[in-house]
Amino acid sequence: QVQLVESGGGLVQAGGSLRLSCGASGGTFSSYAMGWFRQAPGKEREFVAGISWRGIWSSYSDSAKGRFTISRDNAKNAVYLRMNSLKPKDTAVYHCAAASLGRVVTAISSYDSWGRGTQVTVSS
Repeated sequence: QVQLVESGGGLVQAGGSLRLSCGASGGTFSSYAMGWFRQAPGKEREFVAGISWRGIWSSYSDSAKGRFTISRDNAKNAVYLRMNSLKPKDTAVYHCAAASLGRVVTAISSYDSWGRGTQVTVSS
């Protein structure tokens, strides 16, 4: 399994932007589809965005569409989430995950490896 480490979280004002990064090691990163999920206090973990193994296909939750962009660099074993126009309701711990299926999937159960997450806090 691939090991994942997220970075780039922090405190930002509403309307601001952040770019999350997720570095991978220990596996064939380029064969995995990658996803970003988030979990707010007291809520279930939810899908935010996903990208296929070659980066051709992507998918977004309704709340992320038009504001967030997922991308990957297989040469660097990294996946990114650019978040614009952030809102207080985007406050959560953001996790990246890897799916050996290779295609974009949204279900938590489809992902094999998870990072520990990075905190994003959006103030009003």
